[in-house]
Amino acid sequence: MRDVEYEVAIVGAGPTGLVLACELALAGLDVVLLERRPTPELAGTRARGFHSRTLEIFDQRGLAERFLAAGRTAQVMSFAGTPLDVAALPTRHPYTLALSQTGVEDVLRGWVEELGLPVRHGVEVVGIDQDHTGVDVVLAQGDPLRARYVVGADGGRSTVRRAAGIELVGAEATRSHLIAEAVLTDEAPTGLRQDAIGIHGINPVGDGGTVGIVVTEAAVGPATEPTLSDLSAALTLVYGTDFGVHDASWISRFTDASRQASSYRSGRVLIAGDAAHTHPPTGGQGIGLGVQDAVNLGWKLARVVRGHSPASMLDTYEAERHPATARVLKNVMTQAFLQRGDARTDAIRDTFAEVLTDAGPRERLAALLTGLDVALDLGDGHPLLGRRVPDPDLVTADGPCRVFELLHEGRPLLLDLGDPGAVEGAVGAGAWEGYVRHVRARCEQEWVLPVLGPVPAPTGVLVRPDGHVAWVGEGTTAGLEDALAAWFGTPPGAS
Repeated sequence: MRDVEYEVAIVGAGPTGLVLACELALAGLDVVLLERRPTPELAGTRARGFHSRTLEIFDQRGLAERFLAAGRTAQVMSFAGTPLDVAALPTRHPYTLALSQTGVEDVLRGWVEELGLPVRHGVEVVGIDQDHTGVDVVLAQGDPLRARYVVGADGGRSTVRRAAGIELVGAEATRSHLIAEAVLTDEAPTGLRQDAIGIHGINPVGDGGTVGIVVTEAAVGPATEPTLSDLSAALTLVYGTDFGVHDASWISRFTDASRQASSYRSGRVLIAGDAAHTHPPTGGQGIGLGVQDAVNLGWKLARVVRGHSPASMLDTYEAERHPATARVLKNVMTQAFLQRGDARTDAIRDTFAEVLTDAGPRERLAALLTGLDVALDLGDGHPLLGRRVPDPDLVTADGPCRVFELLHEGRPLLLDLGDPGAVEGAVGAGAWEGYVRHVRARCEQEWVLPVLGPVPAPTGVLVRPDGHVAWVGEGTTAGLEDALAAWFGTPPGAS
């Protein structure tokens, strides 16, 4: 049996893999990232940005300003052609951030470099072989690499998922689309258009005459890399000409298939991001879902690797993320269906537009699409329980701060908002010192949740590293010790 070289190996250095690696590094784990692309610049502009909850997650790690400086905020969210009022949602980031996947990865790689994480580019993983102590990662070239756990963040055609025997199930493809960046010889109409074939668009990208193209194909294309000839044929079908398309820097094919992994874990192998769920890019949900997977899994995997929590803790990753993602996929499928241009679809769109004249449905859809309404099933109790913690201003002994600023280190946070000393006495003096961050604070703002509005002010809040509330005090500390034990296992240093 070979020695373990790394505690965790992550296959895929896209946004999901990069975020997960940093989450594990914050917990002190020895991590390696394996990326098939020879250079990181090949991400292109397949993803165009992300929404409020994703930016909140980056804010929880002190990265929001970096993303805001790199991208452009916009109020562009809609459903079936009806604008949604994101600006009214209770968040410090009530907008979409327009930023290419290359731009997203640039910011995340800066974080990876600061944390000193190794990224091995040009490394193709072709298989895995696990036993009761670790996983051998089989590479196309060179000796296998061994890690205690492996996470596949290697996209919709995930080698790790397939090697682990995990199936994708759900709605199969009925249409396929090509997206590309290329140069056109002839002038072409810009903007989106919709017809009986599907949705299409041509828009300038940067300088030098390059355009971004999305075009629906006549029939579902094969699961192979598309060619310039495929792109030319699709453009000609829709526009009557291919505009002399040439010099494509990249071409990709996606379908309207929306499928989810039957399981997110097989022993010591887990999957996240597009490896766990595939869907069309309608609504811009892809990066956000992957980032939420990463921050949900990261602290749990760290606890298990360190021996502070049992391996069964990893099952809560699928239990929480699978239903949350399934809701989003249903929404994405609905939006993708409504991109058809026939009379029946027009009628359905008109019906949605009429329903969305009411503020209630508009807010519900906006909260869903932005990721702000995710509510984990952590039992009955205060409305905050299981939801992402809001970010009100606090007053502490060290001065004013925001809740999110207290999560930068990726540690659990125990906010003591009631009588001084009450929380400490409930959990045992110093039992969690050094792991759970305990902050006494005063909050004079309302606690407000999307759709629900203002909720009763808590006297204490236990926040998991992913920003979800694990316990709420309502004038008492009842249940706090149970929540600490359930989520964080044995206190560090305890016998």
